[in-house]
Amino acid sequence: MKHTITTAIFAATASLATLPALAEDITVGLLLPYSGVYAALGNDIEAGFRLGIERYGDQAGDSIQIVTEDSEAKPPVGLAKTRKLVLQDKVDVIAGVVSSGVLGAVRDMVDGSKVPLIVANAGNDEATGAQCSPYITRMSFSNQQVNRPMGKWMHDQGIQKVFTIAPDYAAGQQMIGAFVDGFTAAGGEIVGQEWTPFQKTQDFGPYLAKAKASGADAVYVFYAGGEAISFVKQYDSFGMKADIPLYGAGFLTSSLYVEAEGPAAEGVIAALHYVPTIDNAENAAFVEAFTAANGRLPSEYAVHGYDAARALTQALAAGATDRETIAQALRGVSFDGPRGATSIDPATNNIVQPIYVYETVRGEAGLTQKVLATLPAEADPAGGCAMAPAG
Repeated sequence: MKHTITTAIFAATASLATLPALAEDITVGLLLPYSGVYAALGNDIEAGFRLGIERYGDQAGDSIQIVTEDSEAKPPVGLAKTRKLVLQDKVDVIAGVVSSGVLGAVRDMVDGSKVPLIVANAGNDEATGAQCSPYITRMSFSNQQVNRPMGKWMHDQGIQKVFTIAPDYAAGQQMIGAFVDGFTAAGGEIVGQEWTPFQKTQDFGPYLAKAKASGADAVYVFYAGGEAISFVKQYDSFGMKADIPLYGAGFLTSSLYVEAEGPAAEGVIAALHYVPTIDNAENAAFVEAFTAANGRLPSEYAVHGYDAARALTQALAAGATDRETIAQALRGVSFDGPRGATSIDPATNNIVQPIYVYETVRGEAGLTQKVLATLPAEADPAGGCAMAPAG
């Protein structure tokens, strides 16, 4: 289904400048999960992307079309839908991809067809490491980027022993691996690890029992979507939170579904590249506009879509007109956005951004995020990436 995007009045501060007009007749394929465990993430990314086009797009008319496809967060489905977008819809650029497995599955199709892909969520390290491509630009995060600095920060707070739990798939393994590297390099000890079947675990009790008996000072986890809600609630009901505090990658208590977690989320400390309470003018404008348009606060997923749209329009404003020139221009993208200073490392096409440590607390209007620390932006190691030019 195609949707023509027209511009609208954006509820933002006057200090936010408007970019020049876009090239005409650009077609974007949004490849997102609209069904399954990650459907809410896909919907939030699309909402953010549409808002970004409204904010930064062509103020004169209808120049960008969107074709939406449901990846179902399944690699074979994602690959089939990518083929459709490239060969049948002949899109100029693809944006989206939530699952790291889907990103791995579509990588060769994207690279071989030379259709630029703006990754608006999936964090698998290889996509901007050993499997990097001049046609893949990440505007979300990498799995190591979010978790590695949290290991050192937690050790600096006096935490010596940690038990980790995560789903047994690429993202879980990489996020926990990066945390473990950072924590042990700082002098910490991992006293146990458990891997739960991805999208199949309903009872976390056996894993929590092992964590409780491990002698850990804290538990560090990665979960997202429906699994995050279930885990946080069960951790609380298991009676562990008072004795063994819960930490994790910030997707655990995302603003998208933290209210569904309720009081169980209070006191959980996590690291993430975006929370709605970041204190800067760009974020204030984004939060106001997204809330007005959608009736809810933006999540990290929404900002992924929003900044993906901004990156695309910035590339087009710089003179990009087709697949090749869009891919080249995306490598030079940089701006001060809701997350703070945001740029692309041209050596890997990976995003560079600050990381925020935050605690979920009860505020006047419900659960909110209290920022405890801002960790400096660092480019990821190349990880085997040998970036060739587009073309």
